[in-house]
Amino acid sequence: MSINDISIRRPDDWHLHLRDGDVLAAVTPHTSVDFARAIVMPNLVPPVVTTGDAAAYRERILAAVPDGHRFEPLMTLYLTETTDPNDVAAGASSGLITAVKLYPAGATTNSASGVRDIKKVYAVLARMEEIDLPLLVHGEVTDEEIDIFDREAVFIERVLDPLRRRFPGLRIVLEHVTTADGVDYVKSSSGGLAATITTHHLIINRNAILAGGIRPHYYCLPVAKRESHRAALCEAATSGDSRFFLGTDSAPHVDAAKETACGCAGIFSSPVTLGCVAQVFDNHGALDRLEAFTSLNGPAFYRLPANEERIRLIKHDAPIELPASITTADGGITVFDPPIDIHWQREQAAST
Repeated sequence: MSINDISIRRPDDWHLHLRDGDVLAAVTPHTSVDFARAIVMPNLVPPVVTTGDAAAYRERILAAVPDGHRFEPLMTLYLTETTDPNDVAAGASSGLITAVKLYPAGATTNSASGVRDIKKVYAVLARMEEIDLPLLVHGEVTDEEIDIFDREAVFIERVLDPLRRRFPGLRIVLEHVTTADGVDYVKSSSGGLAATITTHHLIINRNAILAGGIRPHYYCLPVAKRESHRAALCEAATSGDSRFFLGTDSAPHVDAAKETACGCAGIFSSPVTLGCVAQVFDNHGALDRLEAFTSLNGPAFYRLPANEERIRLIKHDAPIELPASITTADGGITVFDPPIDIHWQREQAAST
């Protein structure tokens, strides 16, 4: 029997880039209209490294939320080799800081200030374990000799697994998992480890970037992998397993920064995520598990209540015409254009 109408609790985005300045002002409404909360990434220039930085950034985000949108930014700190454990603890105690983000230096956009020697942040990680503050990891090594398609698997072996053995009580999220290796590692865990899966990694594989011409608006980090890995991500997301939940990794860049000889990594998916994810679950006969992935598993891991507000998604007979781009004072930003037909759409914007 075909399902054409579903109601789910209002979702959250557990991995989001909002940037700053004019781009922040332009992209925030595309998240706040659909999502109740979002884990906001701290890789600004300069990065959000202290509780004071996070408090100021939170105010800038809230100023960009339109009247009538109910949205709570969940703030994170950018882990550096000079991060003060006391500042982290104070931020967590105040309720401002929800997690701390580990970027291996050079792994992705604005990660130059990241960690080069993991041992230098052991004191911070020990304090986080003590106060039960989650660590979010960009799961890739940056060694030049490691093939870019293997960097997640190598990170798990060299960094993540030893880290979990040293700090067994530290809750960790393997962000934007992209490989069957990552999925299997999370599934093998006995607790304290979860993973976010992005909108685009559920839909594209590396052929989408490279076959028939280079498509810069499909380029992201971690880079999309081969089809067998995409299939593993879809299986994990649609399984109902509480260790997997939605983190869009929506990462806007103006087109001039993407369409260049050395284009930036990142896909702006916030405006189309709900329809895209619903379509993936529909295609896998798993609409009954959509709410778990978008709205229940994340809050459970972060020990937050699920949202009480509900939204309705409608399936249309004809494919939906998706927005191609948005305009900012800095230039246009291309919206993720999925290479599959999308028939699902939210019925209406968030109620006021």
